[in-house]
This record gives sequence, structure tokens and C-alpha cells, in this order.
Amino acid sequence: MDLAYLRTHPEHLPTFLTHQRIRETPVAGGDICAASRLTLDDGHSVFAKTWPETAGGPVPEGFFAAEAAGLRWLREAGTVAVPEVVVALPGLLALEWIEPGEPTPEAAERFGRELAALHRAGAPAFGADWAGFVGSLPQDNRPDAGPWSRWFARCRLLPHLRRAVAGGGLTDVEAVLVEQVVERIGEFGGDEPPARIHGDLWPGNALWGADDRVWLVDPAAHGGHRETDLAQLALFGGAPHLDRILAAYAQEWPLADGWRERVPLHQLHLMLVHAALFGGAYRDAVARTARSALAGLGRATVDG
Repeated sequence: MDLAYLRTHPEHLPTFLTHQRIRETPVAGGDICAASRLTLDDGHSVFAKTWPETAGGPVPEGFFAAEAAGLRWLREAGTVAVPEVVVALPGLLALEWIEPGEPTPEAAERFGRELAALHRAGAPAFGADWAGFVGSLPQDNRPDAGPWSRWFARCRLLPHLRRAVAGGGLTDVEAVLVEQVVERIGEFGGDEPPARIHGDLWPGNALWGADDRVWLVDPAAHGGHRETDLAQLALFGGAPHLDRILAAYAQEWPLADGWRERVPLHQLHLMLVHAALFGGAYRDAVARTARSALAGLGRATVDG
């Protein structure tokens, strides 16, 4: 099987894998899926993701289809680097192989400009035309006219808050803090029309390639707020050369006043997702992020 054949007959890939007709090498692939590098007969490689047997249940319906749709939607903007979707089946996703490289200031600046261009490509509404997932959790992607703040509270913050509380990841103490943020969501300002965003852009989902570009992987793509992508890049230690990324972005498309104070608000979404997925280990992080969002709201009010 070569790359041309695989593009033409993607449905044959599981059979070739079952009969060990393709060299398969396990690679790192995130916290949810099993990942491998598949080396084809013509020397090309693809990156393959499957639902792991250890997950304790079948792959959620539409899981890989949602990721494929998001990748294609981001890629069609023709701005930032996004891997080609080679195979998208209910139980398997195979993408163009990206040779990893080292982060450089030049790649960071290019990424900042390209990310601004991606966001400018826009979206017809908040949400998307396909079912939403973040990690293994479903997200409400039903298209919504907004405003963004109301949509973000209803479709991104509250559902994951409820899941985290129901699963024991959060207590009433953290829930009250998040609910205070939700109650005051309209006071944060910065509402904008929907941008075309990655939606899960923590630093691990920005792949630094050997071609000196930054590639977007593992999206929860949808029409959202561009500040969400930028705020998520600062999580978990921050992306390499983040200051260069932000400066280059601002040269292309300056952010609205008060964006720094809104960073914790945008980060709260992924903190709640992690609490829902991984439990109480993220309890303190949710509380800190919610308090920081409320404190930033106070600073913005004073500055105004």
C-alpha cells in the first residue's frame, strides 16, 4: 500500500493493519487515543489514531469524524499549517505525517501571523456544523448567533462544570466560583463576531515541525472567540516563544482592550474540561482560574 492507493481506498487501511501489511510504530499521541506511525511501501508515513482498548467502551459516535471535519475546516482557510486528513473512518483517523523539529523564534513569529489570518477567516456562527468533542467529552456545537459571552457560558462553561461536579472532580466551593463568573459573563467585554478557531490550543496541540512551521493538531475546531486560542497557548507552562507569537499576532490583528484581564476567563473552559476528565487533581486550578477571572473583571472596571 502506497500513499496514492491509501488516498483512493482509505477504507482498506484497517484490513492492511489487521494482517500486518504495514509497518506500525507506536508514537506519542496525547492522553486519549493510541497513536502510531505507519510506514507505507513508497516510503511515505502517516500518523494514525485509534480508540484504545483500555478506554473501557466503544469509540463515541462521531468522534473521529468531528476531528477530521475540524482539521479540514481549519486547513481550507489556507493560512496556518494543518495536516491533511488521509483517512477518516469511524474507528480510525490517519493524517499526513509531520516530521517534528525544534521551536525557533522565526517559526513562532510566522505562527503568530498565520494564526491571526486563520481567525480572520471567520465562521458563520458560534459552534459548528458537526458534532463537537474536546478530548473524549462531547461539546454542544449547535450553531448560535451569539453574543459570544452568552454562548460561551451556556455551551462551554456550564456543561463541563456540571460534568466535573457530577464526577466528583469539583466541589460546591469551586462550582460557586465558576457560577459567579457565569453570572457576570456579560461584564467582561470583548465580544466579537465568530472567529475560526482551533478550540483546544494548549501548547501540546501546536506541533513544531522540521520545516520551521507550527502545525495545528487535535482541534476542537469551531466558530468562537480568537482570544480563546491565544489564552490556551499560555496554559501548562506556555508555548515556546509565546511572547513572539503574541507580538506577531498583534501586528497582524490587534486584540481588543482588556484582553489580558480576560485570559483567565478563556482558560477556564479547558480547566473545567480537565476537571471533568481527570478529576480532583484540577480542583485547585479551576478555583485559581475562576478567582483570577473575577479579579481581572475588577481591574478592568477600575481601569475603565
